[in-house]
Amino acid sequence: MQVLSVASEVYPLVKTGGLADVAGALPLALKGHGVSVKTLMPGYPAVMGTIRNATLRMSFESLLGAKADVLEVEHQGLDLLILDSPTFFDRPGGPYADAAGKDHVDNWRRFAALSKAGAVIAQGGMAEGKTGWEPDIVHLHDWQSAMVSAYMRYAAEPEIPSLITIHNIAFQGRFGADIFPYLELPPHALDIDGIEYFGGVGYLKAGLQTSSAISTVSPSYAEEILTPEFGMGLEGLLAYRAADLHGIVNGIDPDIWNPATDRAVQSNYTAATLKARAENKQAVAERFRLDQDEGPLFCVVSRLTWQKGMDILAEAVDDLVALGARLAVLGSGDKVLEDAFHAAATRHPGRVSVLSAYDEPLSHLMQAGCDAIIIPSRFEPCGLTQLYGLRYGCIPVVARTGGLNDTVIDANPAALAARTATGVSFGPVTAESLRRALRRAVRLYSEPKVWTQMQKQGMKSDVSWEKSAGLYAGLFQNLLARKGS
Repeated sequence: MQVLSVASEVYPLVKTGGLADVAGALPLALKGHGVSVKTLMPGYPAVMGTIRNATLRMSFESLLGAKADVLEVEHQGLDLLILDSPTFFDRPGGPYADAAGKDHVDNWRRFAALSKAGAVIAQGGMAEGKTGWEPDIVHLHDWQSAMVSAYMRYAAEPEIPSLITIHNIAFQGRFGADIFPYLELPPHALDIDGIEYFGGVGYLKAGLQTSSAISTVSPSYAEEILTPEFGMGLEGLLAYRAADLHGIVNGIDPDIWNPATDRAVQSNYTAATLKARAENKQAVAERFRLDQDEGPLFCVVSRLTWQKGMDILAEAVDDLVALGARLAVLGSGDKVLEDAFHAAATRHPGRVSVLSAYDEPLSHLMQAGCDAIIIPSRFEPCGLTQLYGLRYGCIPVVARTGGLNDTVIDANPAALAARTATGVSFGPVTAESLRRALRRAVRLYSEPKVWTQMQKQGMKSDVSWEKSAGLYAGLFQNLLARKGS
């Protein structure tokens, strides 16, 4: 089976969040299920500066008003199609925002161009070239590529099955109706059954409306987004399409995230050699200039935002310190929250420390050295950080929502008695509820045998892509069968 995946970021070339991890890891995992994936992504400067020996596969004289080439290259096991269009993608800053953090004003055109290129490729654009390649299925990721299925729907060519995966429904790609004349779609596409959304244009809505099936990144989140609290205005459409909605939990790459071989950690270890984590704990404390003592070391590796529940953690920091714990925070985000954590570090020198940065190697060391990781998200479609924690014996303290609920087994009395607990869950998402969870975690830490059992149980968890890749492969096969029926 041949699949065209279209994504705005792919690890290890470009990453701003979990979408990149999925777009980079899932194609590799699908190989074992007989699924071959080519991934179309934008040619950002970081991408063009990394790839070597790419082959030109097709060209657009005018792709929504700009010249563009499609280059094919193999990179670290991934078969990539790079949309090389300097007009759209050769600019400073990140994938979506400039160096000052302000969204590019033409994001609507940039990602419509990515989507239109994906639709052309999907409907035989490369079949006429030297490769003769044509996909059986198209897999779309979030709003940035959601318009692929809309372009296919309104094209003259036959439509092939498509799956759109929602990584975070909060990001929808909503724009004013004034952009519609420039999207090169027929007039009737601006309709409630097409891409129209509350009087404007909705890219994610268009994908949900026109794709053959919809998935999201955990079973719990698939249920949550059917409600007004989590559906972000799209719950009605999702309820209408509930029969086509699937929840498949994300996985992680067990080779990259492996405490036994990870070069980013001070001391490698396994579930049988957990005492070796002590060197990593010391290294984290040194890096963050925290006190060296026997108390628990908690960490945060996150964007500092309201969605991630960082405001309630900021309220609970003083209580955590009063319990004898320390806190290392790696992340940046809302200035008010950054300031709140820096203020806590000032109040509690040696007990709280903050690095406002993105540092992938340091995040590995923190998972390998900290005793627990705090993830108090208000909503979390899947979450990968808790999976890294499980893999590294860093006990997750998580809100009971989305993928956090699906992947972490709370240390309640029954789970502790059955020796199945892997973390501490709490709800509702309030500062007081979090305080109770942190007190529970510290009490568990004071019982070394119980804590070690939880670490070992977490490290036994299957957090790889193997099972989930099989579910995706089965979903693809069902879509093909539906097409042929």
